[in-house]
Amino acid sequence: MRRVCTVVVLLALVLTGCGSGSGSSGSSGSSGGDPGGAGGEASSGTPGEWWRPRPGLAWQWQLTGRLDTSVDVPVYDIDGFHHSKETVDALHRDGRKVVCYLSTGAWEDFRPDADDFPRSVIGRGNGWEGERWLDVRRTDVLEPLMAERLDMCRDKGFDAVEPDNMDGYRNRTGFPLTAGDQLRYNRLIARLAHERGMAVGLKNDLDQIPALVGDFDFAVNEQCAQYGECDRLTPFVAAGKAVFHAEYELPTARFCADSRRLKLSSLLKRYSLDAWRRTC
Repeated sequence: MRRVCTVVVLLALVLTGCGSGSGSSGSSGSSGGDPGGAGGEASSGTPGEWWRPRPGLAWQWQLTGRLDTSVDVPVYDIDGFHHSKETVDALHRDGRKVVCYLSTGAWEDFRPDADDFPRSVIGRGNGWEGERWLDVRRTDVLEPLMAERLDMCRDKGFDAVEPDNMDGYRNRTGFPLTAGDQLRYNRLIARLAHERGMAVGLKNDLDQIPALVGDFDFAVNEQCAQYGECDRLTPFVAAGKAVFHAEYELPTARFCADSRRLKLSSLLKRYSLDAWRRTC
């Protein structure tokens, strides 16, 4: 869980090749000029079409600090609130696909819409300053709020969404959440993203991968190597879907061989998720 009235609108994604940057803060990779754009199937502009990233696609994950746009990779995952349409457009001109980071399972007191969340849906802290778990059973309250956030991502031109804190039922949230509650909420978030023409990733929530792999277009995982869990992500790879993976505490020598075997898109990052990176 790193930092970091629904209107149905379908977004036609622009087919682009992968551009090149002029250096990076670490090792980098590219998509090899994939004709579908950034290593995935691209939208044709028809209903139900959105970007579908493929296994092994290189990426950059930066949620803090001044955005380094020189990293030569086909996918950028950046904070949806902090960055403008102009930033997303500039990355598109360089041939990048851009993922919108949002917290959909936790309330954050530093977001501009924080006051729109009633106290009744805000629970215990999730371990990060200013963040508290949400009562994901309350879709009557949360669906319109999350729809507005996803509208923002769509309107800024993002290709995909990384919804964070999607495994509250496994944590002490202050609410009696069940696995069924989490499945319903996660599928709601996936549907809202797809209705807006964006891909959507399943963040962590390893136990529910078998049930949710068909609803999500890629996975985002933290520290599966450190905890010996990377094999559990193979349903995404088997389905032809990318797994964007980050470690914080292990050196690359400890996880890169397995990452290559499993076709994961792996990075070594700092917990701050600034521009610094090392890849396999």
